Order: sequence, then structure tokens, then C-alpha cells
Amino acid sequence: MAAHDPGTRSVPLQITEDEAAVYDRQIRLWGLEAQQRMRNATILVVRLRGVATEAIKNIVLAGIGRLVLVDGDAVAPEDLGAGFFFREDDVGRQKAEAAKARIESLNPLVTVEALSSLPALEGDGLDTLVRSADMVCVTDMDRDTLIRVNDACRRAAKPFYSGGTYGLLGYIFCDLLTHDYIAPDRTAPKDTAKNVKNTTVYCPLKVALEHSWTGLTRKQTKELNPAALFTILGLWEYQHSHAGALPDGADAAPTLENIANSLLQKASVNKQAIPHLPKELIETIAYTAAHELSPVCAVVGGMLAQDILKALAARESPIVNFFVFDGHTGGGTVSRLIP
Repeated sequence: MAAHDPGTRSVPLQITEDEAAVYDRQIRLWGLEAQQRMRNATILVVRLRGVATEAIKNIVLAGIGRLVLVDGDAVAPEDLGAGFFFREDDVGRQKAEAAKARIESLNPLVTVEALSSLPALEGDGLDTLVRSADMVCVTDMDRDTLIRVNDACRRAAKPFYSGGTYGLLGYIFCDLLTHDYIAPDRTAPKDTAKNVKNTTVYCPLKVALEHSWTGLTRKQTKELNPAALFTILGLWEYQHSHAGALPDGADAAPTLENIANSLLQKASVNKQAIPHLPKELIETIAYTAAHELSPVCAVVGGMLAQDILKALAARESPIVNFFVFDGHTGGGTVSRLIP
């Protein structure tokens, strides 16, 4: 069975008594079967920055079976802030190799494989890499790369997550294909504990980006904080037209503002709720998008790990399907960008 449909998966590796003792609290929380699914899962994580660092810590501690980490970059001084797997003497070393031993020390029961080669994300190499995993998570990458990896996941029927931060903004997008999960029956009497099986059909990122907001009321629109979401979408389009570079200063603000407002209008967002994106938000993000802020990485990475584990355990509904965190308000919203 594919990883996106854990309910019928045959479990090739049983949890030992020693492992059961280590994961006792989690087994009590979501059950032995769910823990075994996590124990048998191979998670592919692409790019190790602040969000991935936080997410990896949590999924490794929770007891996944195998982590494959892909990053072709070397550790830079600025990585020492949000990248708590790195030390000063790691500067100049390949990120994946520098982090491997410290990730393994979190939980010796988890197998960690480090690949310091991004060409593995090209052509047939990408398809081979994706097929080797049960779930793929790409962080802090440009939109075009996300779409390319998401498409490869679709070809291999593998669930896909992406996430990242841009200064005070952060996001998570997921495409879990057709995902089955167990959740409490909200319609059952209060004194009756009953679970029901639910199914959610997801769409790939390139389809989600064509989502129309037509039909939402002013109140419904404002509750989804479209300003933060369309600023992120504007950043992706900015990267696309600037050879992958993010804005990094006041000079980029007008271009980013025009791009983001154009996307806002194209999506038919309720103009009474938001006629245009706030100029102060655009100006702030133009300055900070290229920089990592540890608290924002911690929030988004923690949410990302929680959702990955939720999807693996098939307990409760994962994100459907675009989560945005706004560090200006300290709040997060989920928009259902599905046709």
C-alpha cells in the first residue's frame, strides 16, 4: 500500500519490546498500529534550513524508521541561528553530513542517510529518489522546484509536503493524494465514543495555485488572512522572474507589491475584504524575506512535523491544504485551495 493510505498497509517490521518502552507515551496516544506505521516509514527531506531542522527533530524523536536528508549546500555562518544541528566548526562543511551525527543522537532507533548532492533532484534521479521514500518533504525551495518535485511524487503516488519561511511569514502546503484517516464522529452523542473513517482528495500545487476565491463572503475572506497568503505567492512569482532570488531591500518592494496585487486580483478575492495588499506588509517582507527568524522557523517546523506524523498515523485530518503563519499577529490560517 502507498504511504498515503496507511489503513491497509502490511507492516513488515514489528515494534520490539524495547522500542515499545521508548515510545510508550505515543503508543498510548495514537495506538500501536499507528506507531508501527511510523516505524516503517521512510521520509525524504530536501534542504536543511530552520524549518526542516525543527521538523526533523520532532519526527525523529517520534520514531520514524528512516530519514533521507538531501542538501547540496555548505554550512554558512548565517545557518548557525536557526540551524541548531550546526556548530561554528561546521561552517564550510556539507550540511547533510554535518547534521547527520547530531540527528542520529536524537534517536538511535532511526536510520539516517545524508545525501550532499542536489543533482539527485534532476530527471530520472528525482523519480528514483522519490520512489525510495514513503513521503517527501521539501523545504525553503522556489515554486518551480516545488511543482517539479510534487509532480514526481504524483507519478510515484507518494504524499508530498512543502514548507518554508520568509521573515515573519511561513507556510505549509501538502498534497496527500487520496488520504484516508480515522477521526471521532462529531455527530455521535456526547457520551458515545465512536470513530469514523474519512477520506480527503488533495490536488497538486500547480492546480492549487489556480484556485479561485469567488463566492467567499467578506467575513470568510478576512478570516483566511489572504494578505499573508498572497504575499507568499507573490514572493514565489518574484523568484520565478528573478532567477530564484528573493527580495532583500526596499528597492524590491514596488515590484513585489505589483506582483502580489496582480495575483490577488486574478484569484477574484473579495475586494470588500481586501482591495489590495497592505503596503507596510509588502515593505517589511521585502526587507526580511531572505532571512530566517528562529521563532518563526520553530512554529512552522513544529506544525510541519505534527502534520507529517498525523498523516502517517492516519489519525485526525491533516492540513487541507495550505497553512500560512503570520508572525505579525502570531496566528495561522488554513486555506482549502482545491478545485
